[in-house]
Amino acid sequence: MMEDQKQTSEERPVRVYADGIYDLFHFGHAGSLEQAKKLFPNTYLLVGCCNDETTHNYKGKTVMTEKERYESLRHCRWVDEVIPDAPWVLSQEFLDKHQIDYVAHDSLPYADASGSGKDVYDFVKSVGKFKETKRTDGISTSDIIMRIVKDYNQYVMRNLDRGYTRKELGVSYVREKRLRVNMGLKRLRERVKEHQEKVGEKIQIVTKTATMRRNEWVENADRLVAGFLERFEEGFHKMGTAIRDRIQERIRKRQFGGLLYEEDDDDEFYDDSEDERNDEDEE
Repeated sequence: MMEDQKQTSEERPVRVYADGIYDLFHFGHAGSLEQAKKLFPNTYLLVGCCNDETTHNYKGKTVMTEKERYESLRHCRWVDEVIPDAPWVLSQEFLDKHQIDYVAHDSLPYADASGSGKDVYDFVKSVGKFKETKRTDGISTSDIIMRIVKDYNQYVMRNLDRGYTRKELGVSYVREKRLRVNMGLKRLRERVKEHQEKVGEKIQIVTKTATMRRNEWVENADRLVAGFLERFEEGFHKMGTAIRDRIQERIRKRQFGGLLYEEDDDDEFYDDSEDERNDEDEE
């Protein structure tokens, strides 16, 4: 078996076939096709895609048309060839027609067209031509559709704002008006919330600044008070010295003034008896 695979890979590319609906083509689809493309060193990847009629009968309505789904696959880097109108159940005739060596798909069972619950890949698995690929967690077409349904009102309003009419979107007149009122209220709530958040941020900044200033004042309080007291004491000392000097100056002036007064009195004093004696002598 290994020798056959080696010879096949050396002579021509291994032809691997992967099929599906590929509605709303996403990276999960691309990931599975990448795995299929890398199953062998030299792989030619054929991708089959069911048409709208087959898909709607066996699986349900699609979002994209068959042509859109075919075109999405053609733009995938891992795909070498797209086979449109792919069958729901594979047969040996189909494998031979396209010279398919292996079929790649995830291992989940898919019901065939018989209604008996048989897996569409039972035949491929029985002949040893099935290669399993892994699904990508967290992404699927159904998941994307559920996201759209969940936010349906927002998508409707977005498309109304973009110029689509309510008739094109399948929306009644009353529903359109109700949606516009609800979306207007929602935008108002968002603006109020945004304003509240901005006010809250400003309050936090003011509180933080006040706390920092308070901490700074507490840390520097001792130094500020000591500096004030030192300056006050120095000023008080200077003022006391000045007052003392003025008092002493006044005391000195008074003392000096008193001495001058006493000396003047001594100079002006004379003895009357001496004048009388002089008068007697003259006679």
